[in-house]
Amino acid sequence: MFKPTVALFFLFISFSLFAQEVTVLDADSGVPISNLAIFNRDKSKITVTDFNGKSDLGIFNPNERITFQHLSYEIYATTKSQIAKRGNRVYLYLRSEELEEVVLSVSKWEQQKKNVPQKIETIDARSISFTAPQTSADLLQNSGKVFVQKSQLGGGSPMIRGFATNRLLLSVDGVRMNNAIFRGGNLQNVISIDPFAVNKTEIIFGPGSVIYGSDAIGGVMNFYTQKPHFSFTDSLAFSGKADYRFASANNESTTHAEFNFGQKKWASHTSFTYNNFDDLKMGEHGPDSYLRNNYVIQQNGMDVLVPNDNPKKQISTGYDQVNFLQKFAYRPNDTWNYNLGLYYSETSDFPRYDRLIRPTSDGQGLRSAEWYYGPQKWFMGNFQITKKGNSKFYDRVKLTTAYQFFEESRYDRGFGDVELFSTKEKVDALSMNLDFENKKLGGLHLYYGAEYVLNKVNSKGSMQNIETNATERTASRYPDGATWQTFAGYINGEYQIEPNFTLLSGIRYSQVWVDAEFEKTFYPFPFDEADIVTGAFTGSVGFSWFPRDDWQITLNGSTGFRAPNIDDIGKIFDSEPGSVVVPNPDLEPEYAYNGELGIRKNFGDRLVLKGAAYYTYLVDALVRRNFSFNGETEIEYNGELSNVQAIQNAAKAYVYGFEFGMEAFFDEHWSFSSNLTLTEGIEEDDDGTDTPARHAAPTFGDAHLVWQNQKLKADIFVNYNGEISNDDLALSEQSKDYIYASDANGNPFSPSWYTLNFRSQYQISHALKATVGLENMTNQRYRTYSSGIVAPGTNLILGLGYVF
Repeated sequence: MFKPTVALFFLFISFSLFAQEVTVLDADSGVPISNLAIFNRDKSKITVTDFNGKSDLGIFNPNERITFQHLSYEIYATTKSQIAKRGNRVYLYLRSEELEEVVLSVSKWEQQKKNVPQKIETIDARSISFTAPQTSADLLQNSGKVFVQKSQLGGGSPMIRGFATNRLLLSVDGVRMNNAIFRGGNLQNVISIDPFAVNKTEIIFGPGSVIYGSDAIGGVMNFYTQKPHFSFTDSLAFSGKADYRFASANNESTTHAEFNFGQKKWASHTSFTYNNFDDLKMGEHGPDSYLRNNYVIQQNGMDVLVPNDNPKKQISTGYDQVNFLQKFAYRPNDTWNYNLGLYYSETSDFPRYDRLIRPTSDGQGLRSAEWYYGPQKWFMGNFQITKKGNSKFYDRVKLTTAYQFFEESRYDRGFGDVELFSTKEKVDALSMNLDFENKKLGGLHLYYGAEYVLNKVNSKGSMQNIETNATERTASRYPDGATWQTFAGYINGEYQIEPNFTLLSGIRYSQVWVDAEFEKTFYPFPFDEADIVTGAFTGSVGFSWFPRDDWQITLNGSTGFRAPNIDDIGKIFDSEPGSVVVPNPDLEPEYAYNGELGIRKNFGDRLVLKGAAYYTYLVDALVRRNFSFNGETEIEYNGELSNVQAIQNAAKAYVYGFEFGMEAFFDEHWSFSSNLTLTEGIEEDDDGTDTPARHAAPTFGDAHLVWQNQKLKADIFVNYNGEISNDDLALSEQSKDYIYASDANGNPFSPSWYTLNFRSQYQISHALKATVGLENMTNQRYRTYSSGIVAPGTNLILGLGYVF
C-alpha cells in the first residue's frame, strides 16, 4: 500500500511534467496579450490568457501541437516542449490588416493608418524574410509599388511618382539620410541599409515636406531597424538568429547573424551581415545589343580589348559588402526610454557598369579602361530619449540626436590613357530633432517639433600616372569645406470630426543656409563663393472618410520643396560623353504642388480593391541645361573638349498617374494580389519646349498567386514593365543609346518585358526555416528602364534561417 508521502511525490512529478505557465507578449512592444485562446488540433482542450498574458498549459501534453489565436495577431502554432526551450514566452506579431495598421512616418508618432489621407505602403519583417532581397533597393522593388533603376550591381535608385534621387527622402530610424551631395543623377545610398536588420519599411507616396523638410517631393522611404527586446522576467533573456543565402545569377553568398540580450531594464541587439556578389549573368532571350561582347584588360602595361568568352556574363559587376548594427536600450521606469544605435556599412570597390560599356565615337572600341566607385562607407550614431509626460502641452516628447559620416569616391581612366582621375568626398552630418505628441485636446491630436541639420563636405581631386605612380592634385568634385544647414519648425494636427471622418493638416517653415568657397587653381571661376539663404513654407491638408464600413475615400493636398544643395551649386563632373557640368551659385528652391484622391472598397473581406490618382506640378525645377562658363560654351575637362552645362532653375514639370491594387482571399490557403502603376511626366523649359521627364517610370505591375498554411508559403508571380518608345524617352536618355535596344528606325527605346517567378518558404521546425525561389524562369534578357546593368537571367535563390 502506498504511503501518503509516496503518493504526494508522484503527484508532484506528474504536475511538474504537465503544468507549465506561458506568457504571451506583443513581439514589438512586449505588452502582454490578454484574452488570447490556446487550443489543440480538435479544440477539445482550450485555455485563455489572463490580464497579464499568462496561462497554464497543464492540460496539454508536452509534444501536442497547440495553437495561439487572437483577433489582432497572427496565428501561431508550436508545442509545450518548444515553449519551454524558449523560456516559456511566446511573442506574437500584429496582423497586417491594412485599416487597423499603425504607422509612424506621417507624424513620427503612432497613428492609425486608416486615418491618414496619404498613400502609405508598409513592408514588414516577415515579408522581407519571404521575398529574400539581396539589398534594400531590391526590398523596395519587391513591394511592386516602387520602381528601381540600377547603373551597376552595387546600386539601386528608387523612383516614386515621377521623382527620384534627391527629390525623394531616405530616413533610417527617424534620421534623414539625405545629405548635401545627394545628386540628381542615380544614387546607390539605399544599399547601405541592411535588409536583414530592417524590421519595417514605410513608404509615403507624394510630398512629405511638412515633417521631413527639403527633398521630400516625390515621397519618403522610412526604414525602421530591429529593436532590442527586454526580458519580462527576472532572468536574462537571450535569443538570436543566423541566416545564409545563395543566388545563382551572381553566385551570391550572404551570411547573417544577430543576437539579443535583455533584462527588465536594459537590452542589447547586435546584427552582422556579409555579402559577396560575383559578376551578374543576364538572360538568354532578348536583344543582342545587351550582350557584353568584349571588355578591357591590361597586358604588358597596355590596354587591350578582348572578347568575352561568355557574353551573358557582365564583366565587371561583382563586389563585397559588410553591414553592422549595434543597439542598446535602457528603460529605468515607465516614463523614460533611452536608445542608442550604432550603424556601419562598407562596400568594396564596385565598377560602374554603364560607364564601362560606353563605346567610342566610331563604335569600334570602349571609351573607358577603368570606371569604378571606391568603397562606399556610412556610419551613424543615433541617440534617442523618449519621455511620457502629464503636461497639458504634451503626452510624449522625443529628442533624437545623430551623427553620420559618408564617404564615396570615383576613379576613371580612358582607354589607352595613363592618367587615372579620382575624386573623394566625405560628409559629416549632424542632426537634432525635438518632437512632441499631444492627445489631451479631445478629438484633436497635435504633433509638433523642430529640426536642425548641419552638413560639412570635404572633397579632394587627384590624378595618378599608372606607369610612374606619380600623383598630383586636380580639381575636386565639390568646393572643399562647403556647408549646408537648415533649421525648421512644424505642427501637424489630426482631428476626428466624426467616428468615420478624420481631418489631417500641417504646416512647416524651413530656413536653409548654403556656404561654399570656390578654388580657382584649376578653373577661373567668375565668382568667389556661394552664399545662399532661403526659406520655404510647406503645408498639407486632407481627409479620410468612411461613408460605409466597407468604403474609404481619401483626399489630400500638399506642397513640397527642395533647397539647392552643394551638389547643385558647386559640382564639376562629366555628365555624359562630351559634356561637363560646372558650378552655378545663383539657384533658388524648387516647389511642388500635389493633389491626390484615393478610394478603397472591401467586398466582405474576400476582395479588396484600391485605387489612387495624383497630379504634381513642380516649379523652378532644378535641371541640367546648357550653360556658358566665362562666356565659353565649351571647355576642356580631363583632357577632352566638352560642352558646358549647369544645374539651373530652368523648367517646370507636370507629373500625374494612377495606382491600382487588388487583394482576393479565396479561402484560408489561397489568395491573389496585384498592383499596377501608370506614370506620365513632362518637363517644360522656360522657352516652352516640352520633353519627357527622365524619372517617370514606365507602366509597371505584378500579380501574385499565393498558397500558405502554418508551415509552407508559396508564391508564383509575374512582374511586368511596359515600353517607353523613342518619342517618350527623355533627351538625356536618348543620348545613352548604348544601354537601350533599337527600334525599327534604329532609334533607342526601352522595350517592354515580363518575368515569371516562384518563391517559397517552409518552416522545417520551430527553429529552422528554408527559402527556395526561382526568378525569371523563362530566362528573359531585359534591362529595366534607364538602367545600365542588364537584369539577372534565371536565378535560383536558396536560403536557410535558424532561430535560437
